[in-house]
Amino acid sequence: MSPYGNGNLSAMPLQKFVLDGFQTQVLLFALFLALYVVAILGNLTMIVVITLDARLHSPMYFFLKNLSFVDLCYSSVIYPKALANILSSSKVITFAGCATQFFLFSMVGTTEAFLLAVMAYDRFVAICSPLCYPISMRPSVCACLVLGTYCGGCVNSVLQTSFTFSLPFCSSNRIDHFFCDVLPLLKLACADTTINELVMFGLCGLITVGTILVILTSYGYITVTILKMRSGRGRHKLFSTCSSHLTAVSIYYGTVFVMYVQPGAVESMEQGKVVSVFYTLVIPMLNPLIYSLRNKEVKDALWRLGQKHTAT
Repeated sequence: MSPYGNGNLSAMPLQKFVLDGFQTQVLLFALFLALYVVAILGNLTMIVVITLDARLHSPMYFFLKNLSFVDLCYSSVIYPKALANILSSSKVITFAGCATQFFLFSMVGTTEAFLLAVMAYDRFVAICSPLCYPISMRPSVCACLVLGTYCGGCVNSVLQTSFTFSLPFCSSNRIDHFFCDVLPLLKLACADTTINELVMFGLCGLITVGTILVILTSYGYITVTILKMRSGRGRHKLFSTCSSHLTAVSIYYGTVFVMYVQPGAVESMEQGKVVSVFYTLVIPMLNPLIYSLRNKEVKDALWRLGQKHTAT
C-alpha cells in the first residue's frame, strides 16, 4: 500500500525510509569501517597538529584545519548510520532523520567547495601580493571568509532540503542508496520533479562554476607569477606548496561533476553509489594524506609533536 494512500501528503505522512543501497555484507562493513577510521584519525590528527604547533598558525593552515573539520563532518554525517544498516535487516531511517542527514550532508559538501576556493584565493594573495598578505589575510578577514563558506553551505542546504522534502513520496519508501541523497529521493517522488532537478542542477552548476572560476583565476595569476621568478629553487618550492591543494581540488570537483552536474545524472544510480563512496569517504580519507605527505611544514610539525610526546 502506498505510504500516502491517495498520494496526498497530509493524508498519511511518511514516517520512515528504508536505505536499501547495500545488502548485508561483512566484508563491505569491514572495508567501510577501515576507511572511516582512517578518515577520522587523519583529519583529527591534522586538526590537533595545526592547533598545537605555533609555527602552523597562519591563514593557510587555518583554512586547512577547517577543511579537515568539514571532511570529518562529511564522513560522520553518513557512515555511522550506513555501517549500522549494512549489518541490520531493517535498514530504517526516520523521515526526520533522513531530512537531517540530507541537510547536513548538503551543507558540508557545499562548504567544502567554497573552502577550496578560499584556499586558492589565499595562495593567490600569498604568492602574487606577498607584501600585502599580512593585512589582506589578517585573522579577522580569515574568520569572515570561513564563516562565509559555512553560511553559503547553509543557504544551499536549506534550499535543497526545502525543495526535496516538500515532494510527496507516495510510490515507495525504499531509497536505492546507503544515505539520503537528492538523486535517489527524486526517484521516489510521485510528482513532477522537473523543477527540483532544474534547481539542483542550477545551484550545483552555479556553485561549481563559480568556485572553479575563482580557483582557475587564482592559479592562473599564480602560474604567471611563478614563471617570472628567476630562481628555479623558488619556483619549485611554490609549485610544491600549491600542488597539494590542486590535487585535492581536482579529485573533489571531478567527482562532483560526475555525480551532480552532468546531464542524466539522475538515471545513473548504480554509478552514483560508487561515486558517492568516493567523495564521502575516500576523499576525506585522502585529503589529510595529501596535505601531510606533500607538505614539509606539516611533516615537521608531526615530527615535533611525536618528539614532544616521546619526551614526556
